[in-house]
Amino acid sequence: MRQLSAQELAAWLQDESRPKPVLLDVRENWEYALCHLEGSVQLPMNEIPQRFTELDEGAEIVVICHHGMRSYQVGVFLERQGFGHVNNLAGGVDAWAGAVDPAMARY
Repeated sequence: MRQLSAQELAAWLQDESRPKPVLLDVRENWEYALCHLEGSVQLPMNEIPQRFTELDEGAEIVVICHHGMRSYQVGVFLERQGFGHVNNLAGGVDAWAGAVDPAMARY
């Protein structure tokens, strides 16, 4: 699984020549309501085992959480299920707020 920095993800999202990844936010509802990356899809970590089939196995997926640990665990799970293009946002939304979007709410 590839580890993406917040800066690398920001560059990817701004690059018109690259297809946009699925931004999979695996945090809880209250966390997602507080702050999230625009265009992300929320699927809480505890629902992943029952709902991962809703995701496209062939899509580039960037898994996101608060600090990058839950998203890493979900990424490993998805790879074990046959997903071949899984990326983890290293440092999570906290790193994104610190490096890319300082106006984002932090917790």
